[in-house]
Amino acid sequence: MNVVLFGASGNIGRAILQEALKRKHEVTATVRQPDKLDVVHERLRTLKVDILDPASVSAAAHGHKAAISAYGPEWGQERELLEAASSLVEGLTAAGLNRLIIVGGAGSLRTESGEMLMDTRDFPTELRPLAAAHSDAYEIYSGSELDYSYASPAAVIQSGRRTGQFRIGLDQLVVDENGNSVISVEDYAVAIIDELEEGNYSRTRFTVAY
Repeated sequence: MNVVLFGASGNIGRAILQEALKRKHEVTATVRQPDKLDVVHERLRTLKVDILDPASVSAAAHGHKAAISAYGPEWGQERELLEAASSLVEGLTAAGLNRLIIVGGAGSLRTESGEMLMDTRDFPTELRPLAAAHSDAYEIYSGSELDYSYASPAAVIQSGRRTGQFRIGLDQLVVDENGNSVISVEDYAVAIIDELEEGNYSRTRFTVAY
């Protein structure tokens, strides 16, 4: 599939890029600073794009079958997630590209008590602005006409191994028998490309964890 990937130079974006290429997809990787992406591949094209500019998004998306957003704001600029969400909706619509998969946040997932994860006592205070921004951005996507899938990671996402084995949930945090919610970046990328290929979670959210 011919896919445009926004935010390809970040840790998660790179993992998604590698997974997509591994599975023979054609990828246009968009970044603000192309020199930050040092990946070379015959099925990869790199573009300089400002995700906060709908016209830039539209130009990059034109001619693709699907889009993936792995965009993450700089520390302290969390509210840019809302600008990026609005820009993606406007730009993709203008380009006639309806399918979008979003790398989202875990903070608005519901815990066993019914609370959102970001409202629980042990959720790190310094991460709450980012979690709240992800939650607000999700409302922008869900209020759009796009065929979106919002992929929330586990409570903890970290570099690890690609196993291809994990559990999938919807709006509730997935935890193991010890109450832990963890996924590797590599397996999260597998879940993203699985959704690209299979389209099981159209216009909804899903989450993955071990």
